[in-house]
Amino acid sequence: MILKGKTALVTGSTSGIGLAMAKAMAAQGANVMMNGFGDAESAIAEVKAYGVQVDYHGADMSKPDEIAQMITATEKRFSSIDVLVNNAGIQHVANVEDFPVERWDAVIAINLSSAFHATRLALPGMKQRNWGRIINIASVHGLVASMQKAAYVAAKHGIIGLTKVVALETANTGVTCNAICPGWVLTPLVQKQVDARAEREKISNDAAKHALVSEKQPSGEFVKPEQLAALAIFLCGADASEVRGAAWNMDGGWTAQ
Repeated sequence: MILKGKTALVTGSTSGIGLAMAKAMAAQGANVMMNGFGDAESAIAEVKAYGVQVDYHGADMSKPDEIAQMITATEKRFSSIDVLVNNAGIQHVANVEDFPVERWDAVIAINLSSAFHATRLALPGMKQRNWGRIINIASVHGLVASMQKAAYVAAKHGIIGLTKVVALETANTGVTCNAICPGWVLTPLVQKQVDARAEREKISNDAAKHALVSEKQPSGEFVKPEQLAALAIFLCGADASEVRGAAWNMDGGWTAQ
């Protein structure tokens, strides 16, 4: 129970990786503030099952004012934010010349700018208490590129840059900042890509899954959200106190190629 008595704020935590993160934090004793546009009631129940205090804030992560309200609400409800997991994300796929400007703006806002706003607002309290963990959910696309994902790749590269800057600025404190870079994870976001591929190529959903993951990930297996959450818990622990500014990939060998 390495987080007993502490509070974790996990953005985009009503499904997928974020929900796995929230559950893992709760399993370690942390109270959790959740956020996201998925089935909040069901997600909250799953996290509450660990016997911790859970709350929810419906901030739109593309809006700085709402992010600020969420930070304030979390600190008011739980007195502190000790662990911040910047996980909220969206995707859009198109060639650069066809990429809708409004989709570019939305992806950058939610996948990158939201992490900046949440971090800048949570950091003062962490520094004052001389303890904090900021974990940014980046992607292998923060390390390498794929076609038709200009906004996502730009945002995730930016997240890793932000991670390094925050790590340097907190290097002499008890606050750490690191990024986790998943490969293919079968989240609702990725399932949409699987569904689209199955329809486009007139193949089964299982065949589309295998085709998608095998193109990039030598293991041929999806990374599990629970595996990513276990890494996040390690980064919260004392053994990771000198892991600072890392971009830790868990990608079935994708970036080893």
